[in-house]
Amino acid sequence: MSLTAETHRAILAVWRIEQPRLITGLARMLRDIPLAEELTQEALVTALERWPQTGVPERPGAWLMATARRRALDHLRRRKMLARKHDQVAWELEDAQNAMPDLDASLDDDIGDEMLRLIFTACHPRLSQEARAALALRMICGLTTEEIARAFLQPVATIGQRIVRAKKTLSDSGLAYETPRGEELAQRLASVLEVVYLIFNEGYTAAKGDDWLRPQLCAEALRMGRVLVAVAPTEPEAYGLLALMELNASRTAARTDAEGQPILLMDQDRSRWDQLQIRRGLKALARAAELGGQGGAYALQAAIVACHARAEQPQDTDWIQISGLYGRLAELTGSPVVELNRAIAVGMADGPAAGLAILDTLAEHPAMRAYHLLPSVRGDLLFRLGRHGEAREAFEAALALAANRREQDLLRRRAAEAAALIPARS
Repeated sequence: MSLTAETHRAILAVWRIEQPRLITGLARMLRDIPLAEELTQEALVTALERWPQTGVPERPGAWLMATARRRALDHLRRRKMLARKHDQVAWELEDAQNAMPDLDASLDDDIGDEMLRLIFTACHPRLSQEARAALALRMICGLTTEEIARAFLQPVATIGQRIVRAKKTLSDSGLAYETPRGEELAQRLASVLEVVYLIFNEGYTAAKGDDWLRPQLCAEALRMGRVLVAVAPTEPEAYGLLALMELNASRTAARTDAEGQPILLMDQDRSRWDQLQIRRGLKALARAAELGGQGGAYALQAAIVACHARAEQPQDTDWIQISGLYGRLAELTGSPVVELNRAIAVGMADGPAAGLAILDTLAEHPAMRAYHLLPSVRGDLLFRLGRHGEAREAFEAALALAANRREQDLLRRRAAEAAALIPARS
């Protein structure tokens, strides 16, 4: 790999981490989220032009913020924004620029709350429900259009068009940058919970790239989840979501080996699960039940993960209860992904043939045709049935669809394992 290529890779890695902070910081000053995103993109272009010659700065996040703030100041000057509000914004930008030596120490110490304000703005009822989460995930949380499309099981072009339309609506309407209260909060909360949930999921199992986990996204989602239960203390699904994230995150240390390769749930060293985080998750789940929300989508998912958390050994797992909880969740959501997970649980409770019967009902679902986990689960169930030739084919089909390198490696190993057990022809 050439030096320039290495630098570009380093820039994009820094960008993936810093983009949400940059947009958050600028949007707080400019009160204009699309403009904040545009200026951060310009900062990235500048880095791509300069860093291959100068090297990556010691504090790349501070460098990007300084560049974006200079762009913001130039923009205000070009537009000759003479109103008092804009004069004040320009003064704040100049003042911040003068304080650049200490910038990296002041980058949004309370970013969880600031990001939530941005997400609440992007989840305004004026935007379509489908557009809210996509816009927030793309502009504020730094996920790519491809990653969002995979999360929603939608074509990339559909998500791209949805984001473009939502940006225009947000720019044209001058929606307030705020954390709403009362009825306005209730109108947006479901979409905000969905965004935080999808951020956590992308961090928990990355859709693409070289790493199985993206811990920063998980940590950011958990932080926002904890803020949300303070913002909406009587909303049971806020506690359900927090419980779900805490319980899932408790397994982080056991989910990869020393080389970063995935370790599947049933093979994990449960002594490495974070018991404090499990207790926090169970407490949040209990609070959701106290508020009457034990039947909510996030609370049901948290209850499923709690079954795993309570099992000291894999063989102690109550798969009958888990399959029943997935049944309730499937009825509530109608999600094919939930039905796929129910197939796994039924396959553990009643045998792999029962799980395959459920998978057969999903084979022609439009949203599942390019979803790599469908053939992956099929491969596992076939393997357990001793149908190793079919299992290999299923794992290879999943491999062709997977975009994460670690997941590809895992599927390649599973395919080879199945192939090794195929009887030789005489």
